[in-house]
Amino acid sequence: MIENFFADYKNYIVVPEDEKHVDEVYDPKNYAAYYILTLSIFDSRLTTWKDASKFEIDVEKSIKTVFSDFNQKQREKYHFQLLEFDRFKNYFIVALSAKSKFNPGEENERISYVIDRILTNPFYVGEGWFNFIGEKGKVARKLFCCSYKEYGVEELNHSKREQKYENISELIPKNGEIKLIKGSLKREIR
Repeated sequence: MIENFFADYKNYIVVPEDEKHVDEVYDPKNYAAYYILTLSIFDSRLTTWKDASKFEIDVEKSIKTVFSDFNQKQREKYHFQLLEFDRFKNYFIVALSAKSKFNPGEENERISYVIDRILTNPFYVGEGWFNFIGEKGKVARKLFCCSYKEYGVEELNHSKREQKYENISELIPKNGEIKLIKGSLKREIR
């Protein structure tokens, strides 16, 4: 056997795909649907997130860790972003962005799937959040209660458009003249 057989191995290194996307930045233009979710613990043993310190769990750090991992693994479909976390409340607010728009009537089913099937396990086992739920939650293996509302980007664009032309004086030229422009006659086609 030749000892220098693999001397040029560096020419054959293929970096794993996950490593290539580490610096990927969230761009809302790449997503079709956006939802604001309020997540709380099902059958909770906590009155506020501050009580999690009894179990030696830093909840905010835990959420950020799970979301970072989730966004890395699910970047082709979904993206989670923590919007609000208060240690003195018993819920937190997140944004869920989806690459494909959910069909009307399927939102509840799809969001429940993402929360219960994909997101719960990293929190439940990986971060030790099973300590936060009572017996009822452990039997059902349910961690979160979730409420959501679709975030309407069109509504935001529409309100901006209305605000832009709210004052008609902006449309009148500085010299004060308004000219009537004659358009072509329109006929009704039968």
